[in-house]
Amino acid sequence: MKNIEIFCTLGPSSFNKNFLKFVDKKISLLRLNMSHIQPKDLSKHIKFIKKYTTTPICIDTEGAQIRTKTKKIINFKKNQKFKIYKNNNKIMFYPPDTFQKLKIGDELDIGFNDLKARIIKKNLKFMTLKTISAGIFENNKGVNLNNREIKLNYLTEKDFKAIEIAKKFNIKFFALSFTNTQEDIIKFNQILPKQKKIFKIETKKAVSNINKLFKFANNFLIDRGDLSKSINIENIPIAQRQIIKKSLKYKNKNIYIATNFLETMLYQKSPTRAEANDIYNSLEMGARGLVLAAETAIGKYPDMAVMFLKKMIKVFKKNRNEKK
Repeated sequence: MKNIEIFCTLGPSSFNKNFLKFVDKKISLLRLNMSHIQPKDLSKHIKFIKKYTTTPICIDTEGAQIRTKTKKIINFKKNQKFKIYKNNNKIMFYPPDTFQKLKIGDELDIGFNDLKARIIKKNLKFMTLKTISAGIFENNKGVNLNNREIKLNYLTEKDFKAIEIAKKFNIKFFALSFTNTQEDIIKFNQILPKQKKIFKIETKKAVSNINKLFKFANNFLIDRGDLSKSINIENIPIAQRQIIKKSLKYKNKNIYIATNFLETMLYQKSPTRAEANDIYNSLEMGARGLVLAAETAIGKYPDMAVMFLKKMIKVFKKNRNEKK
């Protein structure tokens, strides 16, 4: 049995010397999410991490996703109209070229708080949306286009800057968010030929292309959060099982699983039975590793979340060995 790995995402709760010293030699990777980091801050972040731990760093790119940009949280009611501007720091979409690609009639699923809206008007400066369901518009949340696909660049300008900075520090691990096609993998390999890459499965297109993707790379991460916006949450268990099952037909394919393993531990010290069961099921299916995101980035008990994962892995291994 291969060693089961743990990845942790760094954020306000964990970006401190105590947590970094705590996880040293306990986990496999520390993830820096470029969706929440500016390139100008990346150098000092990497230096700080390296000062307190030998755990490798993984630069996780923004990738091909539409995101919100707003200076304040806005609560929208059903059937409420609002404007998204092409160039306006108050409320807009990112990357900047997203504005030109969206059109009247497009239906958008915004963030994870039930906000859905339709574009009803558009001119050169702004578009008008009307909400289909009430919800919250927050900064830096993913936007899913429900009615059609649009082509986005596989990396943002910010990603390219981050990659160049990371190379100077000899960072060896990189993750490509929103991998959709084998062309995405080929291009990412071209700019990072010697580094170790992880390709994230977060869209319906990636799930349908999975056999093609397996032919071009070995390491994949199923991000169940964004994927649930693309294929609906009730289909996540099926997709997870199918992807892992298909990976077993190939040699040297590693599947990592992320999102909501220990969501309860964002606020309390103990997980639920359902969360323990989810972790065990994912390991039993054949997951190569488990990823903590919000649990360690913004949760109250990042160290305890890590230790619970380690306990679950220990229980799983013990039970597997007893069955042999």
